[in-house]
Amino acid sequence: MILELATQAGLTAVIPLLAALLLAAVKRSDIAAWINIAASTAAFLLACRLPWLQGAGELLLVDPLATHLAILTAFVGMTTAWFSRVYVAIELAEGRLDAWRLRQYHALFQAFLGAMLLALLSNNLGVTWVAMEAATIAAVVVVGLPRTENAVEASWKFFVLCGVGIALALFGTIVLYLAALPVLGPGLSAMSWTGLARAIPQAPGALLNLAFVFLLIGYGTKAALAPLHAWMPDAHAEGPTPMSAVLSGSILNVALAVILRLRGLMASNPEAIAPGPPIMALGLLSLLLAAFSLWRRRDVKRFFAFSTIEHQGLRPSPSASAARRRCSPGCCTSRCIR
Repeated sequence: MILELATQAGLTAVIPLLAALLLAAVKRSDIAAWINIAASTAAFLLACRLPWLQGAGELLLVDPLATHLAILTAFVGMTTAWFSRVYVAIELAEGRLDAWRLRQYHALFQAFLGAMLLALLSNNLGVTWVAMEAATIAAVVVVGLPRTENAVEASWKFFVLCGVGIALALFGTIVLYLAALPVLGPGLSAMSWTGLARAIPQAPGALLNLAFVFLLIGYGTKAALAPLHAWMPDAHAEGPTPMSAVLSGSILNVALAVILRLRGLMASNPEAIAPGPPIMALGLLSLLLAAFSLWRRRDVKRFFAFSTIEHQGLRPSPSASAARRRCSPGCCTSRCIR
């Protein structure tokens, strides 16, 4: 299973994680900036190969949903890394960052990017949860790096709210595993997306409903769906500008991808509640809240934060309206991942 990380698909996530370890030891900011750029560019180039690497393994799942979002996430990471080279130099010159915090920034940027790519490409709901938690911790630290009062407050709000959300998601993950256990038995297959797609149609509806509620609230918090969005505007406004870009272009998409896969699972069981209405309700609420919050908004970063929440509200609607189709959580092929 671990050998899958040495494949082209696995290296898409592994390279940023290895770069994070390397950057933690690099003291020169100019060298660190170029390593950050090189690792992000390598991850993007590998992600562009994913459409030709479709398949499911024990650890990795490369399907159209994961491929699309992995390419998008890697592209945002690469472009943001290039922008960061100029941005951090200005922050360093003006005294808003020092050498030690700059070193943390580069290492945590790659840790965040690698964790997001791993969460997208993972075929294990537990690994997805761990990767999301790791990305959250990295993002929380980066948001607080300016060390201003507002930045520290935003960082703590981010940590507390998303920490509660990810804890609820963990409980939902455990309940979903218990629902699949009678069909698949103990083991990793009961935690894999491909295994769950086979087991959920025969699973008890009551357990599925309980898991769905906790997973929707937990990952809905990370997806910044209203009314679970309160961390988003402050994290956008007070953290470094590159982090605002990667928050919008990666962590929200990854959380939403989990919700969409969960929707596919729930739709395959006739005893489970229809996943479409609650997902659509959160989407419409996010859209309305963002629309009113954007009115007369003057802070450009908060403006973009609420614009992101508005887009998050639009994305679940088409899939939620089709939630009763009998579909699997991903379009997996029978080929093994190369």
